Formats: sequence, C-alpha cells, structure tokens
Amino acid sequence: MTSTGVRLATTIVLASVLILATPLKLIAQDYPNRIIRLIVPFPPGGPTDVIARIVANTTSPVLGQPIVVENRPGGAAGTVGTRVVVSADPDGYTLLLSIVGSLAIAPALYKLDYNPLKDLTPIAIVEQSPQILTVNPAMPSSLADFIAYARSNPGKINLASPGIGSLPHLLGEFLQLVSNIKLTHVPYRGAGPAITDLLAGQVQAMFNNPSVVLAHIESGKLRALGVSSDTRFAPLPNIPTFIEQGYPRLSATEWLGLLAPAGTPELIIKKLNAAVNQAMQTPEARASLQKFGVETKAVTPQEFKAFMAAETQKWGQIVAEAGVKGE
Repeated sequence: MTSTGVRLATTIVLASVLILATPLKLIAQDYPNRIIRLIVPFPPGGPTDVIARIVANTTSPVLGQPIVVENRPGGAAGTVGTRVVVSADPDGYTLLLSIVGSLAIAPALYKLDYNPLKDLTPIAIVEQSPQILTVNPAMPSSLADFIAYARSNPGKINLASPGIGSLPHLLGEFLQLVSNIKLTHVPYRGAGPAITDLLAGQVQAMFNNPSVVLAHIESGKLRALGVSSDTRFAPLPNIPTFIEQGYPRLSATEWLGLLAPAGTPELIIKKLNAAVNQAMQTPEARASLQKFGVETKAVTPQEFKAFMAAETQKWGQIVAEAGVKGE
C-alpha cells in the first residue's frame, strides 16, 4: 500500500472511532433525560426491594428524572435480574441494585454465564449492616453456651437461612467450621417464612439483617447472641460482637450496591455516584434507613470496585474452606 493509501486508511479508522464514540459522549453529557430503570433481582416486599424504593424516591429529585423500581426475581442468587442489567445498553438507563450474596458469593457457588467484576460497573455502596445471630428464647442465652450446647447435641439445632448462597447461610456454615459444631441447615425462600418458623421454634437459630429481626429482639420474642460488625451495633449496645467473643473470622457485613452495565461512560457513573451519595444523606433517606438498622456508606466508584473485588476473594475462600455447595 502507498503512503497515501496508509494515510487514507488511518483517517477512515479514526473517523469511524470518533463516530462510534460521539453518541456515548453526547448521551453522557445530556444524562439523564428520561426514566431510569432500577432492577432488583429479588421479589417485591423484601429488604432489598424496600431499600431500592428509598433509593429511587430520594435519588430521583437529585437527578431530575423518575427512577422506576423493576423486580426481576428468579434463578440462583438473583441471576435473572442481574442478566437483564449485564445485557442492557451501557447508557445509564438500566441499573442494578443488589447484595453481597448475588455479587460476591454467587461466583464461587454457581457456574454463572457472566462475571460481576467484569460485566458490571460499580457505582455506589448504598448501605451496610451487620448480621445478627438470633435464636429462639428456648435456646441458651449466650454464644458460649449455645456453642457448648451444640457440641453436646450435634445436628439437633436447626439453623435457618433465607436461601442457599445467602450471607446468612455462609456465616452459618463458617460458624460451624470455626467453632467445631454441627448444625442442620434449613434453607427457606426468603427471610419472611424463616423468621416465622424461628419465632414458632420450628428452627432454633438464624443469622439475618437487623431490618428483619430487630423488632423481635427488642420485644423479647427472639434473642441476639452476637453481631458480625467490628464494633457494637448501636441499636443493640449490650450485644457483644463476634470479635469480642473470640471469633474474629465471623466479622462481615451485608451490603447493598448500585451498578451499571460494563462500558457505561465514566461521566454517567460519576453523576450517579454523586447523586446517590447526596440522596442517602438527606434527612428523608437517613430516617427511612434508620428504621432498618442500616448505615449509609459514601464511597467513590473506584473504592466500591476495590471493595467488591476483595469481598469476592474473601467469600470465595470461605466457600472453598467450608465446602459449601450451590443448589
């Protein structure tokens, strides 16, 4: 090819790249100018769905556009809803709000046809909360006594979880590993029916979010034995952490994050991060989240990406060490 031909070919390639890049750049500058879909890969009425609506209602005024929550439950660990976002156009108008179990635990348990770390772009951490080991009042009143009873009665304590691969499930398996006890895992389809059976004594113990169990603990219908945060949980100041009780490896938090399809322009990600962080600090959002015993967590997209990668590695190791299997 002649030098003139080479220059012509190079010009055509550069022009093509500019043509392809221009629409995304224009979209990013004009973003948002229409309704945003917020996909929740779990059924309506659960904690993730409720918090998603708080996020939508408080972030919408900041962005100046409606945010519509769309529930897409199904598949192991919310894979159906997650795929909707993974395959969506990376234009910022289809977003995902999901949890640690779906984003950081599921890759170690299931053969997914997508990789959350590669196929999604982290935007913001919406909230974090500890897990509370809660038991029926018929059980021993301290963690040490509970473990001693479990050692004397292997397999006789039924440990509920809201589903295989959930954070409560993983913490229950890890508790057995680090304390050398044997419990019988009873998975449910959601926290609601599990709590019903825990209150009735059909199952005797369960890890779960404060939003699900706090009212029952305060009423005395359930008893808390420990919290998974690094420091004591403010609404339950008399309940020691697992770290205090000699089990530092049970330190963990449930977290809820906002993500977009991979390839979403950086300008859109920055706009969404700023909007969500601002919205979560409003009195309306803080008051709503306090009812669930959760804390807001303002981080940059880069910080969320690093955190999500660390959590994926952490839970992958725990899944392997505890020998947990997916459904």
